[in-house]
Amino acid sequence: MTTLREPPRREPDGRGPDGRAPDGRAESDGWEPDGQKPDRREPEGRAEPEGREPDGQEPDSQVPSPTSTPRPPAVARLPFPLVDEISRHCLRDDEPETVHIEVHLPGRIDHTRLRTAFHRALLRHPRILMRQAPVSWWRRRYEWELTATPDVDPVVFPPPGPDALVRARERALTACPPLDASPPVRLEVVERHPDAADGTVLVLTLHHTALDGPACLRVLATTAELYGGADNSPAPPPVRTPERTAPPRHRAPAARPGLVRPARIAPDHDDPGRPPHPRDHSHTEGPSPVPATVLVTTSAPVGPTDHTNGMLITELPVPTRPPREDTPAPNTPHAAPRTTPPTVNDQLLVATCLTVARWNRLHGRPTRPVIVTMPVDDRPRGGEMPIGNGTRLIPVGFGPEEQRDADLLAADPPDPEAVALLLRRTAARTRALKATRGSQLGLPGTLLTLPVAPVGLRGAATRALRTAAAPWTSTTLLSNIGRLPYPLDFGDAGRPTAVWFSAPARMPRGLTVTTVSVGGRIQLALRWSRALLDDAAGARFGALFAASLAATEGAAP
Repeated sequence: MTTLREPPRREPDGRGPDGRAPDGRAESDGWEPDGQKPDRREPEGRAEPEGREPDGQEPDSQVPSPTSTPRPPAVARLPFPLVDEISRHCLRDDEPETVHIEVHLPGRIDHTRLRTAFHRALLRHPRILMRQAPVSWWRRRYEWELTATPDVDPVVFPPPGPDALVRARERALTACPPLDASPPVRLEVVERHPDAADGTVLVLTLHHTALDGPACLRVLATTAELYGGADNSPAPPPVRTPERTAPPRHRAPAARPGLVRPARIAPDHDDPGRPPHPRDHSHTEGPSPVPATVLVTTSAPVGPTDHTNGMLITELPVPTRPPREDTPAPNTPHAAPRTTPPTVNDQLLVATCLTVARWNRLHGRPTRPVIVTMPVDDRPRGGEMPIGNGTRLIPVGFGPEEQRDADLLAADPPDPEAVALLLRRTAARTRALKATRGSQLGLPGTLLTLPVAPVGLRGAATRALRTAAAPWTSTTLLSNIGRLPYPLDFGDAGRPTAVWFSAPARMPRGLTVTTVSVGGRIQLALRWSRALLDDAAGARFGALFAASLAATEGAAP
């Protein structure tokens, strides 16, 4: 067995500290990946031959290609962890598996300094320097090869232009960094004008099979520290006041949902005449413009067989939390004592539940329990943070208690008393769930990744089980980063004025909700599979979510 060891820290590919090649030539700042196709799975049983351009793409010196030059040797091998293997088994050519992170800075970024800082950050977090080892179907494990330096330069500078950000967002939804090139991350430095008068936007795209958003954000925080010189240590977590133990008669219902068929979001494809190109509704006044609402589309056809993603990003005010109240709710035997008000995360969960219930009611669907998958990240946020997929997924169920109030919750507007009761129950459920520990994907995921059969057979079993279990998959996923944990101070380029994350929206859920709080505002990103919603329906769903979140603020305590 190979022991995992940290590779030596040196500048990648023989470049000097200024990011230049040994012969003195600077890297090209142009990158135009037109015609580049999304990442494709490597066929089981054969490795990609050296020197082959992926999927018929012609060689282009401006497009980093992992096969254009000999790859550096691996310094260690690491078996795929549980989440990575399940994700790898379920990859589809037509379904993107990208995480998109978008950071708006008010000032201009120096290209050479940023490239150097990002490469040095990769060396400080060597676990990100990985690629998938060639694999045959009879192998017992997928493995990551760890490299001492990147196979390709992940930092690219698209040509400035008024549509540069629109195109970068589209690439983030369609062009997945390949798994066979280290690192599986792309950082695009986007400027709308040649002089970056309206600021700079950093668009990171990562392959979710290898990494999650918080891990990549940790690497970006190290980049900011190396670039600007300022301390980018994570903020201390908020201090929670210990709450009293609830009397038995006031205990909340079971936190984990039972074996029920949850609600599915009603499909909506009522916009066949969608324009073929992205639409960007952001304003451009002042430095570092922050879009009020942006609908990101691609040129793919829309329909039930289309699994590409659409995305809407917007910002909303942080809802006011209900005040503390130490007495139990009257005449509610299942409600927890109101010692601690619901958190913003609880309000986001309730808003998601209300949005799904109201959406399905508008589309004539029968009432069913809503189950929201919520990632929980227990990793430390400092420089020692483990890099990879480190969150565990827990289901938050809205079941029989909520069904009794279904008419009140799905009304327009929702009944404040019913919403307040739902908030209290949700707060009790999430506190109980966060206190539990367990496998990232539960017992089924653990059993499916035991190396007792070849990966080819385990992959076929995983895909078959995923298809069979689709009716019992949770309704949707809500990933709330919370307050941005790092200053992300890039020195003369400034601190972020807005940050967005988005997670892949794969069927059968077909929709994900991702939020982060920056500057007293909630940065919301919705992503949907076009097999579920067209872009006009996605925009309507986003408006309904904003109204549902506002309803949690007006709920009676």
